Order: sequence, then C-alpha cells, then structure tokens
Amino acid sequence: MEKRQLGKSGIEITPIIMGTWQAGKKMWVGIEDSESIKAIRKAVELGINTIDTAEVYGDGHSERIVGEAIKGVRDRVVIATKVFANHLKYHQVIEACNNSLKNLQTDYIDLYQIHWPSGSWGTEVVPIEETMEAMNRLKQEGKIRAIGVSNFSLSQLQEASRYGQIDSIQPPYSLFWRFVEKEIQPWCVEKGISILAYSPLAQGILTGKFGDNPTFAEGDHRKDNRLFQPPHWERVKKALSQLKPYAERYNCTLGQLALAWVIHQPQTSAIVGARNAQQVEENVHAAEIRLTPEDLKAISEIGEGVTRYLDDNPVMWDFKRG
Repeated sequence: MEKRQLGKSGIEITPIIMGTWQAGKKMWVGIEDSESIKAIRKAVELGINTIDTAEVYGDGHSERIVGEAIKGVRDRVVIATKVFANHLKYHQVIEACNNSLKNLQTDYIDLYQIHWPSGSWGTEVVPIEETMEAMNRLKQEGKIRAIGVSNFSLSQLQEASRYGQIDSIQPPYSLFWRFVEKEIQPWCVEKGISILAYSPLAQGILTGKFGDNPTFAEGDHRKDNRLFQPPHWERVKKALSQLKPYAERYNCTLGQLALAWVIHQPQTSAIVGARNAQQVEENVHAAEIRLTPEDLKAISEIGEGVTRYLDDNPVMWDFKRG
C-alpha cells in the first residue's frame, strides 16, 4: 500500500489506518479479543502500517490488545494513541503516556494525540500551553515522535500550534459528515498538517448495512448517532441509493466507495475499525480504487444532500437523547 508523510514529521503512514475503538469493547457489543487481535495482525499483513487507539478506549483495554497484536512486528507499524481530556495537566500527560507505553508494550509512541480539547465532557479546563509543554518534553525524551490533536476546532488547533509542531488533526470526517471542510481542511493543507479522518463510514451507515429501520443492541452507542435520527435518516437513505450506481461502476461495495472518497480528499487518511480479519480485507481494497475527478465531484454532491442540513456541532452523537 502507498504511504504518505504524517505532517512534517518524516513518519510515513498509510491512507487506510486501522482503528481500534471497538477493541476496547466499552460502548460496543459483540467484540471478541481474539478476533480484534486477528484483525490487527491481518491489517499489518495486508500493508496497513498505522494503528490508532486511545487510553480511554475500554480504559486501556484497546491499547493492551494492540500491544498484544503487534508483538514481533513493532518495527513495521506506526502506533497512534491519545491522552484523554481529563489528563491534560502537565504531570497527568506524562503519567498517561507512561501508562500507554506499558499497555502497548513499547518504549515509544509514534503519534501522541490530545483526544479532546480541555474542558470537553465536563473536564477541568487546562491551558493548552501546559499540555503542550508536557507533549514537547515527551518528544524531546524520545517517548513520542510526533504530536497530534483530535476533535479540535480551527482556533484550538491554531493555538496549540503556537506551542509546538502539530503534525495531525483527527476529526470525524465522511461523505455524510463534513464540517472539517469549512475551515480546518484549508488551513491544514496550507500548513502541511495531516487529517486523520475517524468514522469515515459514518459508523457503518455508508456501508448500507442498516436497511430502512436500524435497530441496536443494548449498550451500542451508535443508536445516538445523529445521522440515524429524523429527518437526517431519510436523507441518508436517499443518498445511499444514489451512490449505488457508482459502487457498481467501480466494482466495489458502498463502504469501499465511501473510504475511497475520503482518502481522495486533500492530505486525508481514513481510520477504519474492523471487528474481524474479513472486514480488514474489505477495507484494504478501498486504497486501490481510483476515482475520476468527475465521479469524485458527483459523489461529493450526493453527500451534500445529507451534510448541508447538519449544524456545525462536530460531535456526532446526541448522548442526552437516551
């Protein structure tokens, strides 16, 4: 698989990144550790060199699964993990990084990211200068190789950049969720910052697998995704039907088409989760699809039939809905 540079770090990443939120199990159902490990190993075998996780995914469980899965191939993978919004004081960042290193069974993290801005989810507000001071120290010590942010607004990204080199931002970004295009993407292109798109399949919606009336098992957080709620869901269904002819044209699934669209965007790679090795194999094929400029434009316009009705709130879920 081709590789791209991560920001200005000199680190090379693949356009398809293995996402491991589901490996943490918390907020997901039907996840088996053995299958998660097989999926990660299959990803590496098929050429995906970048694996994304976070300390908060299952309170470290996802990181431990990744650590187990990459035994013997650490030198072939780029590990990206994140420190959560409740650990952004100087000493907390240092401690969180050390815990992640232990979980991942490694002595360095390639990309260390601030998962959510300070104050998110009711956390204490910590000056970004303090957090970045800790991140810079970790980089100087060789415990991390690059610094990234996640779920930041443009102004937050710009402020963080005042205190150190930011090589990536991780926002939700898919054909159906595109607020990043308004301000963040142009600035990242100008500054050479990579965009690592999470939920590039809109949590499975772009695979078309949910049918007309999606139902979810108890404990599955996806039920709170705003795209499943009316009136957005009717627009989603219409757009999916309009995308099917393009998937047929490229002899691929709807999901592969959606991933191909994301990685065709400027400086953008797609973080894709997988429950098992078979799903990894399906995701990998998206990197081989070459969309024509005309089809790329047409697919974008279909997606706008959903996104133009969304507000600028970057949070995909309405957890208060119950």
